[in-house]
Amino acid sequence: MNTAASNLKILVIDDSNTIRRSAEIFLKAGKHEVMLAEDGFDALAKVSDYRPDLIFCDILMPRLDGYQTCAIIKRNAKFASVPIVMLSSKDGVFDKARGRMVGAQDYLTKPFTKDQLLKAVEQFGLTAEGGVQ
Repeated sequence: MNTAASNLKILVIDDSNTIRRSAEIFLKAGKHEVMLAEDGFDALAKVSDYRPDLIFCDILMPRLDGYQTCAIIKRNAKFASVPIVMLSSKDGVFDKARGRMVGAQDYLTKPFTKDQLLKAVEQFGLTAEGGVQ
């Protein structure tokens, strides 16, 4: 059994309480440690304190959107290697391309299933655990 992607510290950034709670339930079922943030500003403070192995970040949020949040996190040398998966209700090519431009590794369309979320964790958790990028 592959346990490389278990017990990761994962930060979920979304202004929707429903999405945050769903992600938390799915991730905890996968035996991961979860921290929640309701917007980009909240997330920036938590990234520094929590030091996540993986980040899921909503695109459409008030004050600081997901693209800006991702760009700020990636500009910090301490967190530049942390994989970020963008979350959006739109499945557009432009959104995916813009996400990659600010440093996101992948894109997940909402609503996501438990399997989709855990598959993304497994994919990027292996990179995070390896520590070498």
